Amino acid sequence: MSARREIQGAWRGRPTVEGAGVHLTRMFGFQDEPLLDPFLLLDHFGSETPAEYEKGFPWHPHRGIETITYMLRGTAEHGDSMGNHGVIGPGDLQWMTAGSGIIHQEMPKGDAEGVNAGFQLWANLPKSQKMMDPRYRDVPADTVPEVTGPGGAVVKVIAGEVDGTKGPVQGVVIDPEYLDVALPPEASFTHPVTPGHTVFAYVFEGEGDFGPGKEPGPQAAGVLVHYGDGDEVTVTAGKDGVRFLLVSGRPIGEPVAWYGPIVMNTREELRVAAQELRDGTFIKTKA
Repeated sequence: MSARREIQGAWRGRPTVEGAGVHLTRMFGFQDEPLLDPFLLLDHFGSETPAEYEKGFPWHPHRGIETITYMLRGTAEHGDSMGNHGVIGPGDLQWMTAGSGIIHQEMPKGDAEGVNAGFQLWANLPKSQKMMDPRYRDVPADTVPEVTGPGGAVVKVIAGEVDGTKGPVQGVVIDPEYLDVALPPEASFTHPVTPGHTVFAYVFEGEGDFGPGKEPGPQAAGVLVHYGDGDEVTVTAGKDGVRFLLVSGRPIGEPVAWYGPIVMNTREELRVAAQELRDGTFIKTKA
């Protein structure tokens, strides 16, 4: 018999400014670790005012994590120390494994109406993989399969599997699932999830019932839902439909030492990273 996951918590994010002046909403971050292990941070960026995003995220380092950027509107131009360069637009993603160290930049631009919007998720790497070779993957929108389910549910499968259809992002250490789910009014969506994995949903359009638990009732756009354990999630859309991210991954369960864009296991490893940045030896794998 399936065990439906119940809501352990639901909350709204905190407005903040990052990079060189990008306005965004942080759904979880440093102060929430290890609540959503292996996930460290989720930012929802979205503005129709270019001054709130156009200075972007100039060159900066990462080590010990993966960053996943998913665009809804506008574009983001990427460049990194491995020689990768490209532009992602609506429906595109970039999945970057920082590993032993990478220096990159992300520079956003608006669409014809001046809007730039999307998400960035950070996933931790276990100690055994923190110093792996960096890698970068462009994931074009046309490589992300869509699955239409009962009641008209439309699911974009970025990572993981829905009804036998697998997403294009595979071979990631934490065994993630990353789905973009749109439900028409009053439709329901039930999806199996791996027991023991961390699962959350982020509502970004409409509202819906995300299950029983500590925060029952409709959850509206701008709310993150954190689930307890179980082997399936059921969501029912409200009268105007709902669209949300459904994300899961295998917890790592290791100590976290975190300073800005670098996440390791100990303070000493952070000190070494900082010294290598000063010495010019931070990058281990070059173009």
